[in-house]
Amino acid sequence: MKSKVMPLGDVPSYFRDGMTIMFGGFLSVGTPHALIDALLESGVKDLTLIGNDTAMPGKGVAPLIENKRVRKIIVSHIGTNPETGRQMLAGELDVELSPQGTLAERIRAGGAGLGGVLTPTGLGTLVEEGKQRLTVNGRDYLLELPLRADIALVHAARGDKAGNLQYQMTARNFNPLVALAGDIVLAQVDEVVETGMLDPDHVMTPAAVIDGVVKS
Repeated sequence: MKSKVMPLGDVPSYFRDGMTIMFGGFLSVGTPHALIDALLESGVKDLTLIGNDTAMPGKGVAPLIENKRVRKIIVSHIGTNPETGRQMLAGELDVELSPQGTLAERIRAGGAGLGGVLTPTGLGTLVEEGKQRLTVNGRDYLLELPLRADIALVHAARGDKAGNLQYQMTARNFNPLVALAGDIVLAQVDEVVETGMLDPDHVMTPAAVIDGVVKS
């Protein structure tokens, strides 16, 4: 199988203004920092970001927020990044908050080609605003629509040259989900090995969905 390993310098060519970009990580743990840096350095703007959170000042995707490259975010919380809150209150940033489990399921649905998910989470709260309520077997649910992105950026601990990936402990978090929900998927990998060296039973994201691998 042809190697998908590419130099970091080639990454900016994938980005353009107005893209929707999905990223792995939880408070920047498991976030592909080198790929985020390349995104920042590319100079693209008016981005929509989809991920668990906007990390903390100076970390993870926070520099994209701080440099006002982002038009909209879809996340589960913003409380650890004061600049995100400031821009939201000032009307400079469109923030869509989604309960964490719901967000994960929306991304999974996008990756699986589903039309959405039904969840009782958010019924009777601001989360329900503008959404369809459905009754199934006498119980009410909200219809949450799937999420996909033009590009998904993931971080793996180990991968082979074909793009098969393994994650390390809690850094696994959102990475396997977003890897299935991007039209193009780029992976930052700490250790790159020859194709065939990974035990197939231990592969967490298959090479078939990975378009490019960058060595950390």
